[in-house]
Amino acid sequence: MTGIRLGQIAVFGALLAFAGALRAQDDAPPLPLDEVRLFTSALELIRSSYVEEIDDRALLENAIRGMLANLDPHSAFVDGHDFDVLRETTTGGFGGLGVEVGREDGHILVIAPIDDTPADRAGIRSGDLIIAIDNQPVRDMLPEDAASRMRGEPGTEVTITVSRDGLDPFDLAITREIIAVNSVRGRMLEPGYAYVRIPVFQLNTGRDFQAEVASLLAQEGELKGMVLDLRNNPGGVLRAAVDVVDSFIASGRVVYTEGRLAESATGYFASAETAAPDLPLVVLINGGSASAAEIVAGALRDHGRAVVMGTRSFGKGSVQSVLPLDGGRAIKLTTSLYYTPNGRSIQAQGIEPDILVEEAFITRRPRNVARFSESDLPGSLGNGNGAAGNGNTAPLVSAAEVLTADYPLNEALNLLKGMNILSRD
Repeated sequence: MTGIRLGQIAVFGALLAFAGALRAQDDAPPLPLDEVRLFTSALELIRSSYVEEIDDRALLENAIRGMLANLDPHSAFVDGHDFDVLRETTTGGFGGLGVEVGREDGHILVIAPIDDTPADRAGIRSGDLIIAIDNQPVRDMLPEDAASRMRGEPGTEVTITVSRDGLDPFDLAITREIIAVNSVRGRMLEPGYAYVRIPVFQLNTGRDFQAEVASLLAQEGELKGMVLDLRNNPGGVLRAAVDVVDSFIASGRVVYTEGRLAESATGYFASAETAAPDLPLVVLINGGSASAAEIVAGALRDHGRAVVMGTRSFGKGSVQSVLPLDGGRAIKLTTSLYYTPNGRSIQAQGIEPDILVEEAFITRRPRNVARFSESDLPGSLGNGNGAAGNGNTAPLVSAAEVLTADYPLNEALNLLKGMNILSRD
């Protein structure tokens, strides 16, 4: 028992020193000594009595992980490997499946699959629960650990077991790839109406988005409206989200944060350089739109620059700071909350769309061959407007295919057309 008592004394003394340092801070309450004694007793009992010998470093790191895991789904212990993963996901190239995960009631929750990645092509959806990886249950596993298990050498296969509402759990065997994400993609839906998709916010997304808008403007000459698609966008780099909003507003606050510490209070503001200050805009969101995507939608709506359409967003409105410890280790700790320009927090509430449009498919009815119009009649007169009597033209097939398969996008385009009609002099 002497060894145990000496170990307890050493740990207890270190914690008392830590408590003294905390007391030196005006706003920090002292550590409760009874709970400190309880912790040291539990630590020494595990060290001395567990069936296998445990490395002290691993034991203490697990204690830190446990403390953070019970705070919120996003606080975590970060070691050297986790730093590498964080850097890869924000710069745009890493090996794995391409899925953003979080935690919900002890389960691994799919926030969103990234566009055109193995997870997306395999049919993973926002809201799915991953209950096993390679037949190993992941109940109560940290999201970072689950993500690490799904990563691996390109070309190797991983099997995930998915639970989805209304279905029995099912397995998906997915081959890992290098995930090189193109964070901005644009195209014309119809003459005058542009579509830009941002699947994730990376370091270069703001610059790439502004370049894409400039390209579309140069291609079309004048735009009548744009659909900004943020569905299944799990977030990413805050600065990139601010830059996207800055493309549409010339002044004012984009987002701000508040927390317990003074340094947690920050604000981000638009600059006078604005790519499209008057362009009619519809922003599409859904339950997979999180964090930075919600910041963009909330800011554009608060400034009256966009109509938000779709379904309620995910509600990830917290800010994580990486706080260094020692030896290349750190803790990722939730230190503040995001607020939209009008002072609304999105944490656990998300962004409610201005117009609710559920995900659905539409089918265009073929033209009834027995139905004719005046222009179909032999020898029909012209209309005096310079157009031939039979003026039927075929739509752009590629755009029609997109709009037929995507009901919310179709509704967004219709809304932009209506906005243009109402704005005519």
